[in-house]
Amino acid sequence: MKSSFVKLLIAILLVIGGFLAGSYWNKQQISNIEAEGTDGKAVEVRLKTEETPMTEDAVAAPTTDEQLNPDELHTIRLFENASPSVCFITTSTVRRDYWTRDVMEIPSGTGSGFVWSKQGHIITNYHVIKGANRAQVTLSDQSTWDAELVGYAPEKDLAVLRIEAPANELVPIPRGTSGNLRVGQNVYAIGNPFGLDHTLTTGIVSALGREIKSDAGIPIRDVIQSDAAINPGNSGGPLLDSSGKLIGVNTAIYSPSGASAGIGFSIPVDVVNWVVPELIAYGKVKRPSLGFTTAEKNIMQRLGLKGAMVWSVDENSNASRAGIQPTYRDRYGRISLGDRIVKMNEEEINSSDDLILELEKYEPGDEVTFVLVRDNKTYEVTLELESAQ
Repeated sequence: MKSSFVKLLIAILLVIGGFLAGSYWNKQQISNIEAEGTDGKAVEVRLKTEETPMTEDAVAAPTTDEQLNPDELHTIRLFENASPSVCFITTSTVRRDYWTRDVMEIPSGTGSGFVWSKQGHIITNYHVIKGANRAQVTLSDQSTWDAELVGYAPEKDLAVLRIEAPANELVPIPRGTSGNLRVGQNVYAIGNPFGLDHTLTTGIVSALGREIKSDAGIPIRDVIQSDAAINPGNSGGPLLDSSGKLIGVNTAIYSPSGASAGIGFSIPVDVVNWVVPELIAYGKVKRPSLGFTTAEKNIMQRLGLKGAMVWSVDENSNASRAGIQPTYRDRYGRISLGDRIVKMNEEEINSSDDLILELEKYEPGDEVTFVLVRDNKTYEVTLELESAQ
């Protein structure tokens, strides 16, 4: 009886021991089973329920064109073709230390620009280089060049710099037209926002025919409004159409916070195309001369009058010979208002700004007809425009 009990106890202990040993062995198999590989080395085999790790080749594999949709591929190609034309501009000013009287060069700002010609002409905004004593241009190959100021037009917020880079390192941007733009078409902006070079943003033309103020206080008309993100540092960079051609120069944003709020403005390329050659040739925009000056806008506002009022007339000018009357004070100290121009060749003139912008359409030697008001009577005067000094 005692012998049978001992045998039963031993059998139970063997069963329990086998169970525990089997559980431990199975646990080891689940976590990490070592098996013999074909090359004789131990390899790690994981359960099928675990995710197979990516190999190094899989991680490094580049995205191929076949994996991109046509829109993505188009944007990539556009950026790759246009970015060599875009450059980064840094400016600095020279100041004298108050205590030591040492002259120091202090960074004053950054902006964007683009290559205009193989002769090294770089286009940017006037406000990017305004007040700077020195400017440097960094091309897409990261080479940096000292730039000289060729010319500037504050009234158009445009400036031309020039660098002595080899022609084979300069990629002029292809130029398009802005006269046929339509609201809703795609646009692409490339620049250096916050100093981050060659940044691409995309959007659409949101509106056309906008008007913004220039540094000279004269309006810039027919400005392009887009929702492509434009931030500080984008100024002077190109706005491109879907064919990669220049349609505008990014110049300003409307933003309560100072960052992009989805409303950016660009100077139309049709303006750039006639301003830049004049800046290269003369250093400034050469308008024909009227032979007279007009009253400031605040005077006209105080008087409650529309038009451009003649303030003074140059001696021996065509305007003087045509009998145009200036504003003057008589011998009793009373002010006699000059002729008030209200129309120029059938175009309404509501302010001196209108007269200045209308004058851009003409060249010296052209004849224009003014409709003017004098003593509450209307007159017509024909005048030959002169060359500006």
